[in-house]
Amino acid sequence: MADKVVLAYSGGLDTSIIVRWLIETYGCEVICFAADLGQAEELDGLEQKALDTGASKIYIEDLREEFARDYVFPMFRAGAIYESNYLLGTSIARPLIGKRMVEIAKAEGADAISHGATGKGNDQVRFELAAYALAPDIQIIAPWRIWELNSRESLIAYAKKFGIPVPVTKAKPYSSDRNLLHISFEGGVLEDPWAEPSEDMFVLSVSPEAAPNTPEYVEIEFAAGTPVAIDGKKLSAAGLMEKLNELGGRNGVGRIDMVENRFVGMKSRGVYETPGGTILRAAHQAVESLTMDREVMHLRDSLVPRYAELVYNGFWFAPEREALQVFMDETQKNVTGTARIKLYKGNAIVVGRKSPVSLYDPATATFEEDEVYNQADADGFIKLNALRLRLKNKLGS
Repeated sequence: MADKVVLAYSGGLDTSIIVRWLIETYGCEVICFAADLGQAEELDGLEQKALDTGASKIYIEDLREEFARDYVFPMFRAGAIYESNYLLGTSIARPLIGKRMVEIAKAEGADAISHGATGKGNDQVRFELAAYALAPDIQIIAPWRIWELNSRESLIAYAKKFGIPVPVTKAKPYSSDRNLLHISFEGGVLEDPWAEPSEDMFVLSVSPEAAPNTPEYVEIEFAAGTPVAIDGKKLSAAGLMEKLNELGGRNGVGRIDMVENRFVGMKSRGVYETPGGTILRAAHQAVESLTMDREVMHLRDSLVPRYAELVYNGFWFAPEREALQVFMDETQKNVTGTARIKLYKGNAIVVGRKSPVSLYDPATATFEEDEVYNQADADGFIKLNALRLRLKNKLGS
């Protein structure tokens, strides 16, 4: 049983019903928590809505700077990308939400936390792994795994029974999640992987066809792998992400449509808008190309899939992710410099890079005459590397 529960609250139909369901089922006090991670107008009217549906209070906290600085940027320093496409926008938000839920539960003397994630998705795992890592004895209530409200019709009937306002506007034929890094769309009409998303679905970006006919250039400066300025202007972590989203969005950058493998075992079709993150990744890789040692880069690259999988699966606070982060940050100590990106009709094209600590030496790399590289040395280098191949052929194996 639970006497006081902290609920991760969005104000949508599901979590509005969960407030009342928790009260009716457990006779408990419900405290709502909404994290402002950059979802803009989605937070409007949230406080009154929570109180009207039975919550005793609601925390609405602006976590945008912490989110960008302590979650998004470390993940980007690690070069994380899941299954070659997904920049982990929803995945990286969940550990911060889980952390604050636990902190609020401790401050309020609550004995349980709750969330509106379904029993089919990844978010239930991410929220709960974060919570258990930080509060091993916390009680977690996941209504979707235990209640009998298993359809939209039953949810609406429950809402009407308890006088919970149900939006009269036409329901979106998909679900979405938004923060500073991206907005995701899944479910509903998108469950057919052959169906092209309608243009009116997109929020952060124009279509590449509707983007300007003139390219736009942007310069992004990095210090030890962390972005610090755009076009020479220093910005906060959240401010930098907001600016890149604006630039990428108006140039149609950052749309991804993929079928991914969920941690719980099923495949899922997701459509993502990540305009700022797409630009940031291209710029980061450009500066790395000048400043990272070859073997360090290749070793780092071999660990990226594992790191991305840990983030996707919800193991942000696991010791292996934290250990990997130490290594990833070590690789970034020399990643200081500036990348110039051309934005044009859905593309983020690297057109320049420079660094005060560049490992690129024009005198060595030139195809013209030089005095620092003896081309005859390559003969022995190649023969030594070919030795095992020649022996294999001679032995006929």
